[in-house]
Amino acid sequence: MKKDYEIDEKNGRSAGFQPACSKAGSAFENMQAGSPRTGRFFRLFRNPLTISVIAFLVYYWSNPNSDSYYDYTFRIAQALLDGRLSIAEDPPPALNEMIPMNGSYYSVFPLGSVLTMLPAAVLKKLGLIDSFPGILISALLAGMITILFFKIAEKYHDDPRKIILLTLFPVFGSWMWANLAFAGAWQIALGVAVAGQLAAIYFTMVKPAPLLAGLFFAIAYGNRTEVILTVPIFIYLIFKKSKDLAGRRGEIIRFMLVPVALGIATLAYNYARFSSIFDFGYARILGDLHEPWYRHGIFSIHAIPGNVHAMLFESWRMVEGFPHIVPTGFGGSILLSSPFLILLFRRGSLEPHLKFLSWCAIGILTTVLWCHGNTGGWQFSYRYAMVLLPWMFLIFLGNSPKKPSVPEITLLIISILINAFGTYLFLWTNYIYPQ
Repeated sequence: MKKDYEIDEKNGRSAGFQPACSKAGSAFENMQAGSPRTGRFFRLFRNPLTISVIAFLVYYWSNPNSDSYYDYTFRIAQALLDGRLSIAEDPPPALNEMIPMNGSYYSVFPLGSVLTMLPAAVLKKLGLIDSFPGILISALLAGMITILFFKIAEKYHDDPRKIILLTLFPVFGSWMWANLAFAGAWQIALGVAVAGQLAAIYFTMVKPAPLLAGLFFAIAYGNRTEVILTVPIFIYLIFKKSKDLAGRRGEIIRFMLVPVALGIATLAYNYARFSSIFDFGYARILGDLHEPWYRHGIFSIHAIPGNVHAMLFESWRMVEGFPHIVPTGFGGSILLSSPFLILLFRRGSLEPHLKFLSWCAIGILTTVLWCHGNTGGWQFSYRYAMVLLPWMFLIFLGNSPKKPSVPEITLLIISILINAFGTYLFLWTNYIYPQ
């Protein structure tokens, strides 16, 4: 792998970044060797658990609000423990996406999202918690996601400073921070999908275990259905790593066991609720199809321009007085919220085929996201794009120089500051709300 990297550098990969990389590397090396205290500091942060705990604490304390409002999946998980698919009591007004039918209320969230909440429902049933622990779950997800990013990065980079830099981007330098910390059922489903994809990638590429990879892939697409479209990429990666045809078949079968089982169970769940295996319930939400953004249906190519604008071109708006500029609250360019993404377009890669597959995954997922009539509702930047972060991360792993470079460090700092400010505005103030 090292040899391929050097050849790639000779061919001009990351042209223009090498001098800065050398300067930054020297600076970091001097800092690391400067004193025993500095050395201990760097050794502490070489442990993924350290960064994971920091991520957990930061996300946990990022949201000062109640975390029990948007607990759709938690309520249905409790009902499932009692052998029911719906709740009998009237939901609070905040849960306006519950579907009234036959004297009960059903959720549109897929079965996978409900199953994900079963551990929390069990804790509630045992009397260990009183309400939906959304903020705690989002913080735990942030910690898990951090470890997975770190462990995947270790496969491609030896320099712990570079591993830390790349890990910090999606956790603190992207729109995931504000949106996952919001801790509603929608945001947690996105966070679970990110964690599930990362775990599937880890058990496919880093520490091959097809059954575990399939389990986590099922968890990912069970929370965000569009993720299922990336299954050919995982099958190809498994196929490529196997040495013989019989081994390939066996590993692919093991990978597909849990996803197929969950798919069948989800269709049965749909039929039990709505008498149709293909009815997920979205069209049954009261008044939803009368909203202007759904005039062409829940999914439509007519929705693409609005989503493109919300994801790539939506800017912040000016306000009188502090803070002078704020996000709109209903979309925002991911390039503006995370300037680090500029580095996606660097040339070359350690594994060109993986870079190609990652761009394919991003293209497939983005196309589906852009066809959704609703561009994401209340959000910081474009929350749907959280599911793209694992694939963006793989591109960064391959097209990055060996050591942290000045452009990378600068863009990471800017991205973290923007998202820290955005998270503050989004979760701690009323500045974003239209006046």
